[in-house]
Parts: sequence; structure tokens; C-alpha cells
Amino acid sequence: MAKSLLIPKILLLLLFSSQLDPSKASSVPSKLDGFAYNGSGPWKDSVLIEAFFDPVCPDSRDSWPPLKKVVEQFAPRVSLIVHPFPLPFHNNAYLACRALHIANKLNSSSTYDLLELFFKYQEKYYNGPTASASRIAIQKDMSKLGAFALGNSFLADLKMDFKILQLTLLPASPIGMGAHEAFMGAPFSLLMGSYCLVLGHL
Repeated sequence: MAKSLLIPKILLLLLFSSQLDPSKASSVPSKLDGFAYNGSGPWKDSVLIEAFFDPVCPDSRDSWPPLKKVVEQFAPRVSLIVHPFPLPFHNNAYLACRALHIANKLNSSSTYDLLELFFKYQEKYYNGPTASASRIAIQKDMSKLGAFALGNSFLADLKMDFKILQLTLLPASPIGMGAHEAFMGAPFSLLMGSYCLVLGHL
């Protein structure tokens, strides 16, 4: 019995290890989709922090205030880009990341206002409270939250952009980079391209 199980396990191991070949891995996009904080830049003249946050993750929420304080205290010598990074076990994280992309497209100065609103009200988007809600109902609720950050005149645009198929691919870029960097969750931070343990656990 044990020998009969050994062969399938070895085959699975070989199959999995072949997927780890770096030459077969997809490349990280050259242009990442993160959001510059306060119009940060130019990057070459500052220390760049890249943070990967899930808008409905309590750890991301708790890491945001100290990170924001550091960036504001040391700007312009320190710049920040936040990459929305939806975790698979948060059902509504992907929708929240889409909402951030939509807000950034409509009015880039409102992106961080919406991120902070997600952090403030994230408990209403946890798996339990939304278990009986439809995806469309959650999108509508997030559109209203987005309108609170952008202004009521943007509500129709927010609802419409949630329906655009093209936007469904937007959060894939930081997921690809996170996989490339072997991130296991959020929040994670890169300091000048290298993982920063301290920033990752603010």
C-alpha cells in the first residue's frame, strides 16, 4: 500500500519542481500598478519603500499609520508606493483592490482616501458579514464608499467601471511580483527593492 502511494507522490514532486524552474516563470511586469503616496518621486532621488497591502486585512490596516508617519516625516528623502495585494482567503479583497484601481483612474488624489476608508470600515467586508451578500451588492456598497472618497458625482462612474472586464486583470501585477518575491501574505514591504523585515511587521 505504501509503495503504491510513493509513485504518485514522486510524480507530483517532479511536476511541482519543474514549475519552479526560473526560466519557465513569468516575468514581473516592468511597470507596476502601485499608487504613489502624495505624488512621491522622482524615485532616483529618494529611498523608495514599496508596501503590499490588502485593503481588508487587519494587519495591513495596523501597519498603515506608522508607515504613513515615517514617509511623511522623511519626505522627500523617502518615497512610498503601495501595491494592492488581495489575499485569497479574504473574499472581498480582490473587489477592494479593484475599487482602488478605479478610484486611482478617476481621481488619483483620492486613492489613499479610499484606502483609509477601507481600513476604517473593513470589518463590514470580512467573510462573515458578507457571507449572504451577492458580489453585485458588495460592488455597489464599495462604489458608495468610493463616492464618499471621490465625491458623489463619481458614483455612476464607479459602478460602471466595476463592470468593465478590462479592470478585472488590474490586481494581477502585484500578485505576480509578490509571487516572484515569495511573499506569503500582507503586509509586506520592500526597501529599495529588498524585503524589509521591520517595515513588513510595523
